[in-house]
Amino acid sequence: MTFEVNNFIRPNILKMNSYSSARDEFKDIQKKMVFLDANENPFENGINRYPDPQQNELKNVISKIKSINKDKILIGNGSDEVLDLVFRVFCEPNKDNIITLPPTYGMYGVLANLNAIENREVPLTRNFELDVEAIVNQIDNNTKIIFICSPNNPTGNSFSDEKIITLLKQFSGIVLIDEAYIDFSNKESWLKWLQEFPNLIITQTLSKAYGMAGLRIGLLFASKDIIAILNKIKSPYNINILSQKNAIKVLEDTVYTSSQINSIKVNRRDLIKELLQIYFIYKVYESDANFILIKVDNANWRYDQLLKNNIVVRNRSNEILCDNCLRISIGTFEENEKLISVLKTLK
Repeated sequence: MTFEVNNFIRPNILKMNSYSSARDEFKDIQKKMVFLDANENPFENGINRYPDPQQNELKNVISKIKSINKDKILIGNGSDEVLDLVFRVFCEPNKDNIITLPPTYGMYGVLANLNAIENREVPLTRNFELDVEAIVNQIDNNTKIIFICSPNNPTGNSFSDEKIITLLKQFSGIVLIDEAYIDFSNKESWLKWLQEFPNLIITQTLSKAYGMAGLRIGLLFASKDIIAILNKIKSPYNINILSQKNAIKVLEDTVYTSSQINSIKVNRRDLIKELLQIYFIYKVYESDANFILIKVDNANWRYDQLLKNNIVVRNRSNEILCDNCLRISIGTFEENEKLISVLKTLK
């Protein structure tokens, strides 16, 4: 199917004029310039000026790391902001619908409710794979976005490339692939497919593999046309100076980041081996993420037992297909050792 982005953008968004900040109007920031345009405090302390609204220096670093043009990058205050922007651009409240694939990241549903958008849930199959036929059957003229989290949260698995490509080809709307955990997977990112599929949006984050959860920086990659319309409605100074500077510093230390990712992968492998030896753990699911989903005899009971031993995991039993399942983040070697030692003592 052919995709024309303007056919999917809300009419009022197409017509509106974006807010033009002082730093948008004058972009050539030089040290010798006298800035009297933004009503800032003039006394220099490192944070008295507004940040670059387009995060150009940070985008340059990301562009190099991800091998993607800067004009195909949007940076948000956490992934939740960029996801919310996608809703606001493409979905008409009280009219349009999206498709989500539970069990999956809960914020898709929260943002759908916030924006008054119908959320059509199509559960994964029993082996946590996409049910393409069921998804296609839910699509109608008001379906604007299909949300695919791969590797998926909370199941940890990546989805079949062939099935995602089928959806990209059969659906004329937006297919959004959330790759928050892609750095822990051996699969390639979907970034390489952006040129071929103009209806593809990819989100990533600096919170997981890059260890910057406290900075709240989410990334969105899409065609230049989609990025341009998202920039039209985003807040002018959504990423503060300190977050931009710290993110650049961490991203430029590629050796350190790679070392941490490798350590998490090794710890994941070793933790899985240990978990398989615990008698009340019935199943340990394969994971391409920095967490492991396990099925136990009684999730509520085991969760409480761990909590009493000062270990906090996530009880996912209330989600479809996740009866008696706990999600365990991969910790340091010492943290994982403590977890296993506690699990071995539980009766």
